Amino acid sequence: MYLSPHTAMLTAMLLAFSLVANARTQNNEEDDDLKAIYGDKLTVSIATGSQKSLRLAPAVTSVITAADIRAMGATDLDQVLESVAGMHAEKIGANDFSAYVMRGIINELNSQILVLQNGVPMTILLTGNRSRLWAGYPLQHISRIEIIRGPGSALYGADAYSGVINIITKTSAEIQGTEFGIIAGSLSTRDAWIQHGGKIGSVDLAAYLRMGKTAGNTDTISVDAQSGLDRLFGTHASLAPGPMNNGRDAIDANLDLSYEKWRWRNSFMLRDNIGTGTGTSSALDPSGKLKSQRLTSEISWSDSHFGQDWGLGFNLSYMQYLQRLPSPLVLYPAGTTFPTGIFPNGIIGSPNTSERQMRASAYAIYSGWHDHQLRLGLGHDDLNMYDIYEYKNFLVTPAGLPQPAGAVQTYTGALAFLEPHRRKIDYVYIQDEWQFAPDWNLMAGLRHDRYSDVGSTTNPRLALVWAAAYDLTAKLMYGEAFRAPSFAELYSINNPAQRGNPSIQPETIKTLEAAVIWQARNDLQAKINIFQFRMKNLIRTVSNAIKGTGSSYANTNSQEGHGMETELNWQASRQLRLNGNYSYQRNTDQTTNQDAGYAPHHHLFARADWQFVQDWSLSPQFNWVAGRKRTVGDTRPPVADYKTLDLSLRTNAGAWEVSGSIRNLMNADAREPSFAPGSIVNDIPLPGRSFYLQLVYKM
Repeated sequence: MYLSPHTAMLTAMLLAFSLVANARTQNNEEDDDLKAIYGDKLTVSIATGSQKSLRLAPAVTSVITAADIRAMGATDLDQVLESVAGMHAEKIGANDFSAYVMRGIINELNSQILVLQNGVPMTILLTGNRSRLWAGYPLQHISRIEIIRGPGSALYGADAYSGVINIITKTSAEIQGTEFGIIAGSLSTRDAWIQHGGKIGSVDLAAYLRMGKTAGNTDTISVDAQSGLDRLFGTHASLAPGPMNNGRDAIDANLDLSYEKWRWRNSFMLRDNIGTGTGTSSALDPSGKLKSQRLTSEISWSDSHFGQDWGLGFNLSYMQYLQRLPSPLVLYPAGTTFPTGIFPNGIIGSPNTSERQMRASAYAIYSGWHDHQLRLGLGHDDLNMYDIYEYKNFLVTPAGLPQPAGAVQTYTGALAFLEPHRRKIDYVYIQDEWQFAPDWNLMAGLRHDRYSDVGSTTNPRLALVWAAAYDLTAKLMYGEAFRAPSFAELYSINNPAQRGNPSIQPETIKTLEAAVIWQARNDLQAKINIFQFRMKNLIRTVSNAIKGTGSSYANTNSQEGHGMETELNWQASRQLRLNGNYSYQRNTDQTTNQDAGYAPHHHLFARADWQFVQDWSLSPQFNWVAGRKRTVGDTRPPVADYKTLDLSLRTNAGAWEVSGSIRNLMNADAREPSFAPGSIVNDIPLPGRSFYLQLVYKM
């Protein structure tokens, strides 16, 4: 049987560590001593749905705590996730959107990773991601962030493809009282927030409110998409060189009520005056503004001791998402010319949508079967996109080109960019954790999803976990996952860029992983994992997929990837902690046999937390992003590597905490790649040196 080089590497790594483990397990007394020293301090629930020791979890997982976030001096979720092994938060350009790139898997909408808030999907139907109008996420109310690196569809269903991110908010007990804070800094950033944790009678209450705004990065774009049209038609319509439009206003509110076995969590996210970034069509638009509103309510009940050997739980959630455009988007500026005619006021389009998502799920856990723990679950999702309309001054020809249509008008139904649609999903899953020997655990899971619009899919996973010694754990894992097509990919009409295709099928991925966790000493831990995967039915735009000469979405090529991730955590002394990770990946397009592009081949992150005197802490961190290639047909040079250095200083004075941070201390010229055909020729600039100050008062 032929083994690819990275498959052979997986096998060799496990065999090598098995020899080490056999030697170590001969001394049971040593294991007892190690257990007394280390304990299982970190747990994770994202891997199985139940709390599990992080080192024994049947997945490659990461946990970021509230203490980690404070030490980083971070002001947004993007900055926190950049510290995770195997992940890179990559700016796309339009709306200052960040793609969370896991193991080099990326598309322009970042729809191949699942983002949850307290277990509830943040995915919207239109684009199949957390929304291009996400516009940042605050940090003060976050208790922890749990991350799966690798497939998770056997438990979480659609879009748990390259990974899963679950943002868990603070409980009443974690807040304990009232605290408020302010943040001010570069890019005209201003934030104020307050949160409270306490009791109302026998009900635990946690509440959070935050208001903020920023002008965002306004670096200059020298050449844009309109620059190319100007060269083609001899016009001078482009606004480049010109600044990016990256500002936004934000309001966030959370209310968490719990009573005995019941919990009711509510959240509200308003993002207003969201800038267009480098432009919706990669043509600068300094006046366009966008707005999104997300309301989520979730009620849950759980009883881990419902009956002898039984635990039960259920969850009901509701999410309403609105996309509104208070200022029309100028897709191309005034004076732009196409073969269909001249647009004296520019090409104007303002798509507006509404979504209503209702989800119900239940699970049962049975532990009465000796050495087994069974988890069975089922659910139903009712997902509805409605109230769709568009302001625009163009129509689309059969060739897919914009055609002048006079003054801006409101279009609905078949003349809008998309008609209302509804999706219903039924699913069932089973998972068994079998401890077939004292140090061995085998986890097997299977989930079946039936969609009302794109058919059915079944996804398995299998994980073998060996606690070879109390300081050494080895894992071997296999999983399959899928990404459901978004409504834009299925049903988009009257779009000059892409048309939908109702016949496309979900993307699929099969992943094989091996991991080792070694607690070298009680103050030193090392992790390494290697992986390979194969993706099929990737959804891309192609010419003539349905009709005419325009482009449409279709299932096209396959992609293979492999790589490794290493992590090191060292408590060097009571005052100094060092941690870091290095990741390598290589993704190859199977049609062209060339690099898939955009994602870094190499990523190194390192941070030190140093308490140099009592109540004073200094945390420098270093980030290196390297090896980003272009896709086939993009003749621009590879994207330049970059290195950034951040610095955070924090002190406590009674009830006050004061912290300051400098990001990109050395003012490096850091850029993220613009997608092909490379209309933003010189790529997406990241902010230069910036300063932030935060004051927190706890009552």
